Amino acid sequence: MVPTIAVIDDDRNLLTSVTIALESEGFIVRAHADSVEGLQDLFRNPPDLAILDIKMPRMGGLEVLRRLRQQSDLPVIFLTSKDQEEDELEGLRHGADDYVSKPFSLRLLIERARTIIRRSALAADIAASGSNERETEPPLVRGALVLDTDKHACTWNGAQVILTVTEFLLLKALVLRPGHVKSRNQLMDAAYDDQTYVDDRTIDSHIKRIRKKFKAVDPSFAHIDTLYGVGYKFSQN
Repeated sequence: MVPTIAVIDDDRNLLTSVTIALESEGFIVRAHADSVEGLQDLFRNPPDLAILDIKMPRMGGLEVLRRLRQQSDLPVIFLTSKDQEEDELEGLRHGADDYVSKPFSLRLLIERARTIIRRSALAADIAASGSNERETEPPLVRGALVLDTDKHACTWNGAQVILTVTEFLLLKALVLRPGHVKSRNQLMDAAYDDQTYVDDRTIDSHIKRIRKKFKAVDPSFAHIDTLYGVGYKFSQN
């Protein structure tokens, strides 16, 4: 079946451009410029994914998410501005699956949407087949770091570190082989579809955010090293 995506944003120009881009990739799109009407639509006829702007009149994206999570685990991507980092973290804590900062590449938004829809469909298939049949992937433990792929959970010294889908995939690529340098191209392959192009600055930005999140729980964190002109590595010691 063709996935359906609901997009809720009061910026009509952005709403139109996102709708056209998603429809051109074969998605069915339901667009809403009003967040209250959009939330009613999510309850009335749940799509496969919702894309929400954080800052909207009448009802902001965080409130939409809060009300949605009272009844549904529908996957959600937030659209945020660069100065809304606290809102991003708050959204992830309340159950958002990912966020994309404005201005953003439509290609990247589409790839994030595809990734989350695939994961959601896989989880639904596993649940339908019975949890006992699931082949679980053991958590990755690297010193103080624990990455649990099945639960999409990350902890450092026992403290939770909230990561987006993309950040989780990038970190996992690094920690699979501690001390081994991963080039930016290798990290792109780990986190993005083969048909999606991202430049070096996108990877650098993600790594910067990952470091910042770890430093928030441990100011002395310095385990992701930059090798200028080469790439990044995770140092366990």
